[in-house]
Amino acid sequence: MNIAAFKKLSFYIIALLFVATSCKNSNNKTEVKPTKKANTSPFFKLSLAQWSLHKTFNEDGISPFKFAEMSKEMGFEGLEYVSQLYNVEIEKLGFDVVIDSLKTLSVQNGMQNVLIMVDNEGDLADPDAVVRDAAVENHKKWIDAAAKLGAHAIRVNTFGTNDPEIWKTTVVDGLKKLATYAATKKINVLCENHGWLSSDPDKLMAAINDVNMDNCGTLPDFGNWCTKRKNVGEKWGECAELYPDKYKGTALMMPAAKAVSAKSYDFDTNGNETTIDFTRMLQIVKDAGYKGFVGVEYEGSRLDETAGTKATKDLLLKVAKEVK
Repeated sequence: MNIAAFKKLSFYIIALLFVATSCKNSNNKTEVKPTKKANTSPFFKLSLAQWSLHKTFNEDGISPFKFAEMSKEMGFEGLEYVSQLYNVEIEKLGFDVVIDSLKTLSVQNGMQNVLIMVDNEGDLADPDAVVRDAAVENHKKWIDAAAKLGAHAIRVNTFGTNDPEIWKTTVVDGLKKLATYAATKKINVLCENHGWLSSDPDKLMAAINDVNMDNCGTLPDFGNWCTKRKNVGEKWGECAELYPDKYKGTALMMPAAKAVSAKSYDFDTNGNETTIDFTRMLQIVKDAGYKGFVGVEYEGSRLDETAGTKATKDLLLKVAKEVK
């Protein structure tokens, strides 16, 4: 064999050995799979109840039309309006102009309109049918407003009487009439535990079941469990009687819940609410299969409204990682 042929043969042998070795190493190589990132998003979406900032609007001279902008800056996705905070604007500009303005501002700020909390439009459970029907009529414009805003619900009050025997009939009548109209606009009518018999979930759920309409549901609030005030007939003021178990009450209301209000009053040094176990509350909410908006509603006095709102939001996000 001449030298040229030998070199050529050696080249082929080395090449074959290289290929064989590479294939062996390739077969033995352990495949590294990408690590999946844990899902850190909460099971709910965050909205801001405008009442969290009611002193800002009522006492500090800030326009309630700033609500969408302020909510966005604090990291919220949804807006929960409070009707009474626009009384002055409605008187000056007119109802339709106010609602159109809120719609425009929500779009400009990329915010979702969730619901309207309606107050001072009459008592839906009044024993007098004429008064009760007038209250239903007064609420209808807010149904229309919710539809225009693209919100899904209004929250109503069920005052009128605190006599359970009378209330169980009158509240069903008022709610059914209003929900019947709301259904034509694809809007939900929600009852919050918001004082008097609405803060007794056993009785409230009996009424909701008697109404028996898909668009008539609840808005459980972590607070607001006063069923009777010290001064008889007062809707607000010093409480004389509380529903005994806020956690049981929330659990009772959750099957009909179409919104949830995370009420807060104050916080300890660890950022936990001092009167409400948020972990326990959120577990109840999650166990019910709820995945909608949870509204932050700070109602304390030690922290200013912005700080209290942010503390509530931070606590919800922290607790969301702890519930199972």
